[in-house]
Amino acid sequence: MNLQLTGHHLEITPPIREYVTSKLDKINRHFEDVIDINIILSMNKLQHKAEATLRLPGKDLHAESIESDMYAAIDVMIDKLDRAVLKQKERRVAKRTQGESIRRMSAPK
Repeated sequence: MNLQLTGHHLEITPPIREYVTSKLDKINRHFEDVIDINIILSMNKLQHKAEATLRLPGKDLHAESIESDMYAAIDVMIDKLDRAVLKQKERRVAKRTQGESIRRMSAPK
């Protein structure tokens, strides 16, 4: 997994980098086939924005959140991304099991 962490109008400090990487472990536990993650953290007056694009084989997922605190924005963004990854994983499993049941039905006896 390649992680690219960028800050717009914000300096990415080591504590923020560590916080993001520790939160991304949650996604890696659910889905190991992550190719690339691009995270952009930005600040505009009182709004802190966190957005991420996650590249999976055959699919790109995007999530963003705007909060009054950067750490809260990261938490909400990671939760959205995690739900999207779980949904994608369920679709993959459902598609795989559906294909197996069709093959079983059409197999010669």
